Amino acid sequence: MTDSPDSPSDSPSDSPSPSASPASSAPAATPAPLTGLDADEVLDVVDERDEVVGRAPRGRVYAERLRHRCTFVLPRTADGRYFVHRRTARKLVFPRHYDMFVGGVVGAGETYDRAALREAEEELGMTGLPAPEPLFSFLYRGEQGEWWSSVYRVVCPDEVHPQPAEVEWHAFLTEDELLARIPEWPWVPDGLAAWERLRARG
Repeated sequence: MTDSPDSPSDSPSDSPSPSASPASSAPAATPAPLTGLDADEVLDVVDERDEVVGRAPRGRVYAERLRHRCTFVLPRTADGRYFVHRRTARKLVFPRHYDMFVGGVVGAGETYDRAALREAEEELGMTGLPAPEPLFSFLYRGEQGEWWSSVYRVVCPDEVHPQPAEVEWHAFLTEDELLARIPEWPWVPDGLAAWERLRARG
């Protein structure tokens, strides 16, 4: 499968497994430690009710597994295909895993809505997206820690330019194609948890 969203090879029968795609055949790189601007970004620390109880640099939040806030935005084209991508090896959390959401941490003092739009435009490499539609929130708990997760969806064009530092592969898949890949590929666990909750809501 190529990186072109218009590629006809995006069908379930032609899509390769992660080990068969060109990017995945390279030796897995060790994720870089969180340093520099990423580590210095200040985040709100929140409690189990999602109320702010303090602030800390992102590096400390990750190292000490402090509870914080994240957004999950589900991009889908007007004809119903989902933007699916594989994270780069440099990602500190869940490197080289697949995800059907874009998003990220919410900065200190930033609203979920603002963070959702900012992260979606940054990761898709575009401007002018409509405001993502808020759907629901949940407290994700996993091996890496826990974070309040606000889930959105947005309609996006099928020509995007994802950040090379964030995304090493992408394609637009139909829902059936996406569902077929879930048991086959390694998925970001918090994104998968958000997807399962979304489908359970109907």
